[in-house]
Amino acid sequence: MTERVADYPRPPRLEPSQRRIRIRLGGETIAETRAAWRVLETFHPPSWYLPPGAFAPGILRPAAGQSFCEWKGVARYWTLAAGGAVAEAAGWSYPSPTPAFAPIRDHIAVYAGRMEACFVDDEQVTPQPGGFYGGWITGEVVGPFKGEPGTTGW
Repeated sequence: MTERVADYPRPPRLEPSQRRIRIRLGGETIAETRAAWRVLETFHPPSWYLPPGAFAPGILRPAAGQSFCEWKGVARYWTLAAGGAVAEAAGWSYPSPTPAFAPIRDHIAVYAGRMEACFVDDEQVTPQPGGFYGGWITGEVVGPFKGEPGTTGW
C-alpha cells in the first residue's frame, strides 16, 4: 500500500505500530521493537518513536539543547553511542508532551541519517531531506517531502 505524505493530516496523527523497527549504530543493533508509534504529518515521511526499553542499556546519553513543536511540545535531545560510534544529539523525546501526544511521553525518535542504518520491518529507510527533519522514507511513502530544496516555505 502506498501512502502519499501530502494526504497526511495537519495537525499530525499519532498511530501505534506493531511493525519491527530496528536501529543500527557502530556495527550493533542498538534498538529493536514492535511497539513503536509513528507520527504522520502533512508532507513529512513518518517519524518513529520507540519506547526507551527498546534501546540497549548504555546507548542513550542526555544531550544539550531543546526545541519546540507546536503539536507535541518541548523536545529534549539524546546522544547515542555504540561500537565506538557517537551520534551527538541524534535522538529526541518529549518528557511532557501535549495531551494529544501523551502516548509518546519519553519515547525516543532518531535521525536516520545519523545512524548506521534504520529499518522498518526488513526495509532500510532513507532519511528525510534537510538537517532538521527526522522522518523515515520507505518504499510505501511518496513525496514530495518537506526538507527537499524549495520546500522551506511550505
